[in-house]
Amino acid sequence: GSINQDVSARVHALPTAGETVLATSSLRGLGGKGANQAVAAAKAGARVRMIAAVGSDNDGRDLLAQLAAWGVAVDGVVVREDASTGAAFITVDGSGENIIVVDGGANGLVDPSTVRAGLGASVVPDVVLCQGEVPAASIAEAAAFASETGARFVLNLAPVVDVTARTLALADPLVVNEGEARDLVAALSLRVTEGAAVNDLARMLADEVARSVVITLGARGAVVAEAGAPVFRQPAFPSVARDTTGAGDSFVGVAAAALAAGASLAEAARRGAAAAALSVQREGAASSYATEHAIALLLDAAQIS
Repeated sequence: GSINQDVSARVHALPTAGETVLATSSLRGLGGKGANQAVAAAKAGARVRMIAAVGSDNDGRDLLAQLAAWGVAVDGVVVREDASTGAAFITVDGSGENIIVVDGGANGLVDPSTVRAGLGASVVPDVVLCQGEVPAASIAEAAAFASETGARFVLNLAPVVDVTARTLALADPLVVNEGEARDLVAALSLRVTEGAAVNDLARMLADEVARSVVITLGARGAVVAEAGAPVFRQPAFPSVARDTTGAGDSFVGVAAAALAAGASLAEAARRGAAAAALSVQREGAASSYATEHAIALLLDAAQIS
């Protein structure tokens, strides 16, 4: 997956086209969907190994040190002399909503040989997790490795990139948000009525595209669809949002960790939803993620109530 240097600024309101606004504060930290999900999974108790690329700059060295400090193995990360470390520029308003611009940098150089070498250099994983911020050919290589070794392949297709039908068919689950789900349905030219309900999108994707599907809905929770089972709706846990940056990554990373531990997809989605609810209460992405203990406390409290 991807590793970025996040540069975020808080503003009272997001700027419109041509408008300059003043930030009330700013911060820098670890980001990128791959790195975010790796940290979320590690904090949730999984053993995590990152396969990625950074530049040989100070940002790359600093981000690898942060990943290692959070318990993520980084020996699968390649340092590239011919590219800068990826960067994301984030603006967050008073309600916690954000706009993000990403410069992929070295993330675009995570090639299939890097993926194959990284995956084959340690014990066979229980789960191989990918996102759409690395080249499609590398995602396909990870999916093929998972299929060959019996690992579970989890694909967070964010953003929606042009992966093969074979790659999508191996996803268990395919994780997308509602907008990404509609974009994917359109890209695949699937027959669906305009404005179809999200449950119908999940059912169609699970029946025709992937082995299982999770559609995340932010404050509305998530929808889970598996072959031969009714569509399941996971409600969001009550939370007051301060910063929604990386909340979806928290969901995915924690859900992947739960699957690696043997949880059902419905239980994995429940744990992911709890983690996301906790993450939005703090600023930043990886730095806001909850520990396994905090997630367990929220789940216990919800069960009691």
